[in-house]
This record gives sequence, structure tokens and C-alpha cells, in this order.
Amino acid sequence: MNKRCVTMDDLFETKSVTNPVLAPNDREAVCTVTELNKEDNAYHSAIHHIDLQTGEVTRWTYGKQRVSAPKWSPDGKQVAFLSNRNETNQLYIIQKAGGEARALTDCKEAIDSFEWSACGKKIWFTGKLKTGETFCTTVQKQERFPQPIRVTKMKYKEDFIGVLPQDQYTQIGYVDVATCTVCNFTKEPFDHSLEAVSHDGKQLVIGVNRNAQTDHDFSVPLVLVDIETKKETVILDEQGFFGNVAFSKDDRYIAYTGYDMTFQNVTQADVFVYDQTNGQAMNLTAGIDAPIGDESISDHLQQTIAPGVVWTEDEQLYFQLSSMGEVRLYAATLDGAIYPATGEEEHVYGYDVAKDAEFALLTVSTMTNPGELYRQTIATGERTKLTSFNEGWLKKVELVEPETIYYTNGNENIQGWLMKPTKFTEGKTYPLIVEIHGGPHAMYGYTYFHEMQVLAAQGYGVLYLNPRGSHGYSQAFVDAVRGDYGGGGYEDIMAGLDEVLKTESWIDETRLGVTGGSYGGFMTNWIVGHTNRFKAAVTQRSISNWVSFFGVSNIGYYFTDWHLKAGMTDVDTLWKQSPLKYAENIETPLLILHAERDFVCPIEQAEQLFITLKDLGKETEFVRFPESDHNMSRTGKPNLRIARLEEITGWFKRYL
Repeated sequence: MNKRCVTMDDLFETKSVTNPVLAPNDREAVCTVTELNKEDNAYHSAIHHIDLQTGEVTRWTYGKQRVSAPKWSPDGKQVAFLSNRNETNQLYIIQKAGGEARALTDCKEAIDSFEWSACGKKIWFTGKLKTGETFCTTVQKQERFPQPIRVTKMKYKEDFIGVLPQDQYTQIGYVDVATCTVCNFTKEPFDHSLEAVSHDGKQLVIGVNRNAQTDHDFSVPLVLVDIETKKETVILDEQGFFGNVAFSKDDRYIAYTGYDMTFQNVTQADVFVYDQTNGQAMNLTAGIDAPIGDESISDHLQQTIAPGVVWTEDEQLYFQLSSMGEVRLYAATLDGAIYPATGEEEHVYGYDVAKDAEFALLTVSTMTNPGELYRQTIATGERTKLTSFNEGWLKKVELVEPETIYYTNGNENIQGWLMKPTKFTEGKTYPLIVEIHGGPHAMYGYTYFHEMQVLAAQGYGVLYLNPRGSHGYSQAFVDAVRGDYGGGGYEDIMAGLDEVLKTESWIDETRLGVTGGSYGGFMTNWIVGHTNRFKAAVTQRSISNWVSFFGVSNIGYYFTDWHLKAGMTDVDTLWKQSPLKYAENIETPLLILHAERDFVCPIEQAEQLFITLKDLGKETEFVRFPESDHNMSRTGKPNLRIARLEEITGWFKRYL
């Protein structure tokens, strides 16, 4: 069969298979399948049921909406989930025996998360409330005229949302499954997270910071709460980011993942276990120099909600680990033994594990497969494919298998990937595009990436690298970018380019392009201000001026200090590391793409760069994307995601 090249519209052809959840009997499961719909320019998702004995896959929910976070009731007869079928996310329940899903909540604001109670008669959940309101408060009539907003805290806005309501907090409530009666459990004027419910139904673990001043406070203490008496025991109270809590099967141990502030937000995450019998916690993965969790980036996967840890009955823990571009499932015992449970060169982006640890359910993607659901016998590694949602599409398209490359830059060992054009012909030369990831603490890896395949299909070679600052190598490596933006990371990227130009005669070094988003956008700006080797560049959701970024970004005042090791008392350092300072040096035609509701890297960063370059007579254009945030390329409106790809490929076609 003559296969065709990948197109931009293949975003609508592939399906994202995520969030596998085993039933209590370990003989059946559910997962979520999401696809982009061109007709109504939206994401549609549905819950699918899998009979693990027969392999039969049955769709359980229908309609033009998004569903997420399916969870089985303790008796395995029902599945609860979140759905936006009535505009905001509310809690629904569907019977295994069949029938329509029914709504359990109709709260004023969206439901954020939920957990079943052990009795199966109620479900705990979280949602936002104004002070004095309850989850039963009816929707108030909106003010006729706009009202001013008083801001008193530095953490006052979020990406896409903008300015947050100043008297609104996340609270915990519960709903009676039979009667749909909703009650509040927390009411204090603080944000609460629902982390876990014990198997005996007597305890919650919640996250709550009750400090009055939190502008420079990055702690969310984990608190064990007796549901009946509301007596609290603090499990953890330190600066850092911790969560993904799970009780062991007998409730003695409480596992959680996270990291302290030793290296600010680039500290690698670990798995911790708290013992209720002695109140002591231990770091189970302290000996691993790689981050716990999934640090791999992809533009295809939707709703990749994976558990932080999963306990088995024999007190083993399973978790994801990101290393060398791979995301694998690992297992650990309480006495310190740790071993990989899945193979190499793939992206295990979702999982669940049978109680007896006989097998795991895995959602897995590779560089040439968008992802499916598998059953893997843990002892033997034998794997059975359970779904085939992307099989028909894979038979129609020709995908390029990226080649893994390794090279050195000084004392640093760097990993990356090189793709040839889809219809590569020996003896011909081709332009090459260098892609730079954001973060900078993310990781390119062994997963399907639609954008890379589109570029290859249009006749470009693609080089993407994990320079210093990337996750998945070591703590020293990921920390090396702090205080050195535009330094070693820039050198690593240019050294990677030199390496492939030296070894790959098919690359036309007179036709080089570069692009990236967020940190990758910053680096694109930096590169064209420091070299003229590239003939075209596309910068996306970028930073151009650290001085203004400090005050306009929702993370600016602390991120700048953490990563540049300077603030507004050291403006010279901020300006020295700002690409805008070097705008006069830019000779590369530069396309600037930015979302209007990006509050992580606000659009004024793009505006400053564009106006400055135009004023200097440089070759540049600026494209603004309405109703879009920092994650537009991954979760934005489908038509705008297509438009973004058209802009990128159009610019490179014009200049390369």
C-alpha cells in the first residue's frame, strides 16, 4: 500500500487513549479516548470499557463533550467521572449494567477533582467557592455593570483566566450518591486540595496552606484528617511541591511524590512514604538521579492523568520515572529495592497495576505510534495490545523514525534526535529545522510528536535536542541552566547542529531554520541575536525582556529570581540576559507567534520584540492568537492549532 505523508489535519485523525483505571475485581477497566472535532472546533472524549477476559472494548459515553478522570466505585458496579456536558465540569455517574449517565452535582462553579468514599455511598470532591458560600449556593445574578477588582497579593492571576476572583477558594465537599445531597466539609478562607481517601473511609489527606502571607511561600502542608472528629495530623510541612497521595491497602502507609526547594522548581521529584505507626517519612527513591513522574512533552496526548504511585497488596509501589528520553514504569519495595517494570525507548504515559502485581495496564506511545492501551504481565514482560484506535490511521500514513544521537559539548553529554524528510532521497540535500523545547525543564523523548512529523512530511529535516536544563539526565544537568540562560544551553544546541552537519551530508547548511516555544522561544530569540547561521526563525510564546517579565507574568517575580538568580534590584543582569537587548544584531527573518491570553509569557513580550524589530527595519511579522493561552499548541482551539502550524511551515517555506 502506498502510504501518504502526515498532514496538519491528521490532528483530527488520531485519537488520544489515556487514563486506564482497573476495576476492583482486576478483570475489567475503563479508559478515556479523546479526539479533536473540526465541525464544532472542540475536543470530544468518551469513556470506553475493556473486558480483560475477552478483550472486548465497549464505548460507554456519547455526545459532544469532554469527560475525564473516570473512577470505579468500591463495589465495581458504577463509574464516576467529570463532564462538561452542561458547560462547566460536574460530577456524573454511570452504571456498569447500562443506562444513561446521571449528574450528581450542579454546583455554581466547576468540580475540579473527586474521590470515592470507601462505603461507595458518597463521593468527595473539590471546587471553588466565595467566602460564605456553600456548594448548594444558587447562581447569583451577575452585576449589571463591570466592577473594580482590588488586588492585595502577588499571586493574583493565572494563565488564560487572567485576574482571579480575590475572595474565592478551593473547598472540599461531598455528595450523597443516592440523593445527590451536597455538603461542605471545609469552609475556611484557604485553598484546599483533596489528596486521598483511606480505604477504611475514616481519613482524608488534604493539602492546605493557612498562612496569611503566601506571596513567597511555596508550601502546601499535607494534613491527615480524621473525618469524624476533624482532628489533624501534619504529614509534611516544608517549602516545595508535593502531592499525588495514596494510602497503602491496609492504610498504614501514605505515599506521595514531590520535591523540596533545594534547587527551586528544578529539584527532581522523589517518592516518599509516611508510616502512620511512628509518624516517620522516608525518601524511597533518593538513590535515583532522575525525576519521578512524566517529564516528556508531546503535542498529541490529551488528559494524560497518571497516578503518582500505585500500591499493590504486598506493599510494592509503582510509579513513572523519566530518564534519557524514556518514561518507564518502575517498582519499589519498602526495603529499598527498585527495578524497571517496562522496557526501553517508549513513553508510558498512563498506568494502573493489579492488586496482586500480576499485571499492569499501560498506555504507551512511541515515536511512530500515537498510543494505545496494553496489558503487560509484570514477571515476564509479555504484552497484549487491548485497543486499536489509531491502527487504521497508521496503515495510511508514512511516519519517520527519528534517529537517536549522542554528542559531547565540553564536559556535557547531550542526547537528541534527528529526522530525515519523509520522502528522503539519497544524493539530494534538504533544509533542516532545529526545534527547542520549553520549560526549560522538560524532556524530548521517545513519544509521538505530530509537529515533527508534519515538518518532515513537508521536506524538512528536524533536529530536536535535550540541552542542559532538560529533565531526565541528572540533578546537576537540569540545574545547570539556572543563572546561565543563553549560555551553556545555547552552546549545547549549536554543538548539536555542528555535529549533524559534520556527519549528515544531506543537510544543506545554507538552509537552516530554528523554532521553539516558551523557553524555546526565549532561546530562539537569543540565537538569532547571537548568530546569523539560521536563514529563518519562528519564536513562539517567548520571553524577550526579563525586566518587564518580572512584573507582568503570573510567575515572573519568583521565576526570574529562581532562574536568573536576579530580580529588580539587579536590573543590569536581567537586561543582559534579555534577547531584546540584542535586537539590533538580528538579521534572521523572524516570525513571532503569541497567544493573547498567555499570562505565563504575556503577549507584551512579543509586542516589545515586534515593534523594536520593525523600528530597526528588520524582517519580521507578528501573529496573535485570540482566546488562547500558554498551552495553545497542545490544548488550544483546534482551528488555531492548525493555523499555528500553517504559520510555521509557511514562514519556513518562504525563507528556506
